[in-house]
Amino acid sequence: MEPSTLDIVGAQLLELVPHADERGSLTETYRRDWFPGTREMVQANLSRSRPGVLRGLHWHRRQSDLWVIVSGVAYVRLVDLREGSPSRLAVAALEIDPAVRPVALRIPPGVAHGFYAETEVVLQYLVDSFYAGEDEFGLAWDDPALGISWPVADPVLSERDRSNPSLAEVLPDPPSFPGS
Repeated sequence: MEPSTLDIVGAQLLELVPHADERGSLTETYRRDWFPGTREMVQANLSRSRPGVLRGLHWHRRQSDLWVIVSGVAYVRLVDLREGSPSRLAVAALEIDPAVRPVALRIPPGVAHGFYAETEVVLQYLVDSFYAGEDEFGLAWDDPALGISWPVADPVLSERDRSNPSLAEVLPDPPSFPGS
């Protein structure tokens, strides 16, 4: 299987293949050889979100994420914040429903990411560095400068996500693109 690229350099979407029989199914959600040349994933996390919740936008300077929506319908948004990236400030919008098309989404460092839970969403994600609070950053989900279309105007947000800075506040100190 080859991951497909999105409008954001380094972000990759990989279609997962369920192997079904009369008992149910088995789906591989990660194999090291799917993403050659990337760092090894070292930690796995499981996130559950109620319908109406929006998580993000979050980003990291050093950490890559690999998301697999296990169940539910999620509207995912990505924004490339990396200085020197050919896709800088590009926005990618995905609707992920694993009942229709199971996928894995690789998100490189410097790319802000978030999702809106249309239904209850279970998200398993792997990261390539252990949790470190100093590598956790946010970006206002509703900043008009981003031009992001979300399916709702008034989602359920954490206090942190309600107070994330605007794009104008983040840009004076953007993450760098590894190719620059």
